[in-house]
Amino acid sequence: MFRPQLPETLHPPTTITAHHQAQSPAPVPPTGRPLTPYVGAVVAVVVVGIVLTALLAAVAVTAVSVAIAAVVLRSLVSNANRR
Repeated sequence: MFRPQLPETLHPPTTITAHHQAQSPAPVPPTGRPLTPYVGAVVAVVVVGIVLTALLAAVAVTAVSVAIAAVVLRSLVSNANRR
């Protein structure tokens, strides 16, 4: 009752003959995979790169500030010993 029914063919199917042309063949489109599945991976790599760069910058700033604090403390201690 709910099955699709194909129409009955009254004429036998005709065969199509191929015509060869002397022109160059049409360019074939590339058969590679589309880039849409890789968008998420690219975004993840970019975000991880940004986060790691920010962490490296934070470590560098902390190291510089600790080095400056060490130099200041050393000068204060050496001035206290001279007095």
